[in-house]
Amino acid sequence: MNQQKYRIGLVMKSLNANFFQVMQKGALNFADEHPEIDLICRGTTSQTDVDAQIGYVDELIQEKVDAIVLVPIDSVSLAYSACKAVRNGIRIVNIDIKLDDAILNEQHVNIPFVGPDNYKASYEVGKLLAGFLHRGDEVAIIEGLPSADNASQRKAGSLRVIQEEGYKLVASEPANWETADARNAFSRIWSQNPDLKGVFCGNDAMALGVLQEMDIQRKYLPVVGFDNDGVMSPYLRKGQEIGTVDIFSSQMAVEGIRYAIKMISKGSRIYDSYSTPFKIICG
Repeated sequence: MNQQKYRIGLVMKSLNANFFQVMQKGALNFADEHPEIDLICRGTTSQTDVDAQIGYVDELIQEKVDAIVLVPIDSVSLAYSACKAVRNGIRIVNIDIKLDDAILNEQHVNIPFVGPDNYKASYEVGKLLAGFLHRGDEVAIIEGLPSADNASQRKAGSLRVIQEEGYKLVASEPANWETADARNAFSRIWSQNPDLKGVFCGNDAMALGVLQEMDIQRKYLPVVGFDNDGVMSPYLRKGQEIGTVDIFSSQMAVEGIRYAIKMISKGSRIYDSYSTPFKIICG
């Protein structure tokens, strides 16, 4: 008796980013160990190429895959693409960045989310700054892509820390998850606010840009990030990034693939979402 084959597409964000390189490697290793899985990986070249992601989903619909595991760049635009896939008989598992609930409800489509609690994780890593700052200190937030749900959740977690600890927020600007954008934004913020005392960053790629600017100035403020990217290890060891969040990118897609197979096997139309673990990493 032949074993059932599962054709599964994995659509990620920028494969130039360490986070998604690690995610892809974990997914491919898992597929190599499970011959019943035919895995098709797709990733963009930038963190903002929404059109490319929409195109990948359309291609996978045409290829009639059994399921798609999706990390959306834009929570709104990709929600419509995901609904289109569901209507074509394809299971969707949404990982890492949540699709827009209002659109899913409007379209009467159930898509489970398998990923971390970004609000809680951002709040917890942000609390590390309490040991380095004082009430009334000036702080800044370097945000991710505004149209991504995880960016808004991570910003909200940082804002809660700022409110509870009594810090003064002098700037909150998006840098679209990109290192160069973050460096430029932070350079401008710092020059305009020379008394700045700490920085909340929505991911480690942006924290890297912030710390690169501090390298130039040879002055370091406490910085927290998110994702536990390998590139940040030197900054963590030196205590220049005082904390980040490991959301286990190598296993997140694996969780999505496993759940996609469960959905295919189960055959029902209603699927539960669940939170994946995270760990605070201190510098």
